Amino acid sequence: MSQNNPDLETLVSLAKRRGFIYQGSGIYGGLAGTWDYGPMGVELKRNLRDLWWRMFMRERDDVYGLDTAILMNQKVWQASGHTGAGFADPMVEDVVTGERYRADHLLEEHGVENGESLSLAEIDQIISQRGILSPSGNSLSQSREYNMMFETYAGAVQDETSKTYLRPETAQGMFVNFRNVVDSLYPDLPFGLAQTGRCFRNEISPREFLFRVREFEIMELEYFIEQHDWQKVFEDWRQQFYRWCEAAGLDTEKVHELDVPQEERAHYSDKTVDFEYEFSFGTKEIAAVAYRTDFDLGNHTEESGVSLQYPKKDRQERIIPHVIEPTWGLDRNLLAVLSEAYREEDVEGETRVVLGLPFRLAPVKVAVFPLLQNKPELVEKARQVYQQLKKEFPEVMWDGSGNVGKRYRRQDEIGTPYCVTVDFDSLEDESVTVRDRDTMEQERVTIQALNNYIASQ
Repeated sequence: MSQNNPDLETLVSLAKRRGFIYQGSGIYGGLAGTWDYGPMGVELKRNLRDLWWRMFMRERDDVYGLDTAILMNQKVWQASGHTGAGFADPMVEDVVTGERYRADHLLEEHGVENGESLSLAEIDQIISQRGILSPSGNSLSQSREYNMMFETYAGAVQDETSKTYLRPETAQGMFVNFRNVVDSLYPDLPFGLAQTGRCFRNEISPREFLFRVREFEIMELEYFIEQHDWQKVFEDWRQQFYRWCEAAGLDTEKVHELDVPQEERAHYSDKTVDFEYEFSFGTKEIAAVAYRTDFDLGNHTEESGVSLQYPKKDRQERIIPHVIEPTWGLDRNLLAVLSEAYREEDVEGETRVVLGLPFRLAPVKVAVFPLLQNKPELVEKARQVYQQLKKEFPEVMWDGSGNVGKRYRRQDEIGTPYCVTVDFDSLEDESVTVRDRDTMEQERVTIQALNNYIASQ
């Protein structure tokens, strides 16, 4: 049996073949850094998102949900520092083809670590000293800063006053609504705001499947605290990540923490810990916890002229809260879940591909088969079983194509925990065969007890 992380080519192939993920705009040759979720992928993604929402919003009394606009007034991004050098990557160009590349990525490919912390002058010096060329073998231009936000315009007139951006993070929507939530609910400190949603970054060189893309989804909290509590709360949220790993089926032995050095932290952060997962293509970040201090609320108070202070319950003091920000990349976590779940087994001389997804995440919980599709009495009984299961498990699939062995393999590849087969004995004894994905063991279960049997596993 092999349970090592599959390479990206293997994952991309499985994802396309079984309807998890397709290349964006595929019939036109694709668009780099964009991916579309298919029927299986959209269910897996929804289950992962719903798990996060339940764990970190619904099960807590101190966190409230928001869903804020993707487009915001450009002044939001000016105040938050995203229009300046703090949200820019170093870029170089192939002087012959004009192709653009992230300079730190090129340096990384030539053995230079921590390229993100280097100045433009240091990058140019290394490129010159080592004779680093573009992937096409041509000379490179001098490096320059490249802001990653997508520009657009709101309204019929395209000028500086109507300029806006596709949001690069969900955080600012929560900060600018801080006062609204306080006015509406007046929650006690500490409290958090939670949001999941699309974000956009105009990556110079998208790569590594879902990992580095131009359109992605994140799951994020802004947890508002008093300054003196920040270390304790930071540690609490650091530990919460490991609860998440257990719930999502991620092996914590493959997770590593990186205490991000000051020169590599985001412009708003006084401390950041990245959580990195061991993918086949390297150990890469899938989540982080950051201490944003009072940077955002303070800046928005100053720039907007609207006070974002919190009136403490004793009415004697008004403070600008500090913020701990736990963030998960949904797409990156989904990629980690797929990598973790994938395995290949030798079964009677043939390779069985299995996605060992946790039951709560599996896009299909149960598949129902009639033993033979051309026998009306079996199809009718199987349809009855299907409808019975679907009342309790909406993620049930009908599969009547091919022989039962092929159906099992198909369901194994999408991670279906249980397959139910209706055969001729079912017509006599009102029982079915339930096959377990992981053990491949089969058990006869009465139709009457079937729902409870599946729910108890």
